[in-house]
Amino acid sequence: MSEKIDSHDIEVVEKLLAARYSCRAFKPEPVARPVIERVLSAAQKTASWCNSQPWQVIIVSGDAARAFGEALYKNASEGKHASDFPFPREYKSVYLDRRRESGFQLYNALGIPRGDKAGYQKQMLENYHFFGAPHVAIITTDEALGVYGAVDCGGYVGNFMLAAKALGVATVPQAALAGQSDMVRKHLGLADDRRVVCGISFGYADEAHLANSYRTSRATIPETVTFIG
Repeated sequence: MSEKIDSHDIEVVEKLLAARYSCRAFKPEPVARPVIERVLSAAQKTASWCNSQPWQVIIVSGDAARAFGEALYKNASEGKHASDFPFPREYKSVYLDRRRESGFQLYNALGIPRGDKAGYQKQMLENYHFFGAPHVAIITTDEALGVYGAVDCGGYVGNFMLAAKALGVATVPQAALAGQSDMVRKHLGLADDRRVVCGISFGYADEAHLANSYRTSRATIPETVTFIG
């Protein structure tokens, strides 16, 4: 017998999914520890391959976050890059279209002209200032679990962001931080067998900032799903 469906439950999920966005400008005030721990408690329910729960999370805040950000910023400004997982080899077709649309929405909102590579670079480097967020979570997995550990961490990241949104906390997932994996591992004293999946900067959104003034589009079900049978 199937479980009784409560339409209110799916409406809550739909509302959170629709409201969540990648915040790129935060207010300086910190999130209280009990709120952070509630986010973590909810995200810990994430399903994982063989219930391995491979994620280990390091949350850096306050002065420690500022020092961490400056180290990352310096490294990235010097053109250094090291990733534990290969970045996309190429964006083609619709994936390139979506990437460009998202990027141009941000640049247009901030008044950065098309083709202004220096402007693009300056905005990209704001990843390492965590867009002003008072906290950053670094998500790592065990090296031996390979891609499946990373996939499980992806599920954790999604649930972390939804739980945060439910508590009024804004987030932005950041692959850019994984592009500095050697520096992340060195600065945070991570074991050699930990692989950096991504970061999540979080705090309270600066809603008035132009970087938060747009929303990305989503593909339709027919564009992404095939039904057989």
